[in-house]
Amino acid sequence: MYTAIYEKVPQGYIAWLEEVPGVLTQGKTKREAQENLKDAFKEFILAQRALTRKETKGKSITREKFILSH
Repeated sequence: MYTAIYEKVPQGYIAWLEEVPGVLTQGKTKREAQENLKDAFKEFILAQRALTRKETKGKSITREKFILSH
């Protein structure tokens, strides 16, 4: 679970994830900013995966699912 932060500005809302630097967006309404934040996070994850795959190509690594629970 992550924490979304919404800041009201004259143009609408700026939104970001408190725990994930670099995932931020905006929207005319809070709802639009929320939807854009979901998209921004998905794109961030895809880009990070691609970068990691490129950086680890040819290395002896193990990939596995990791579920964080309380």
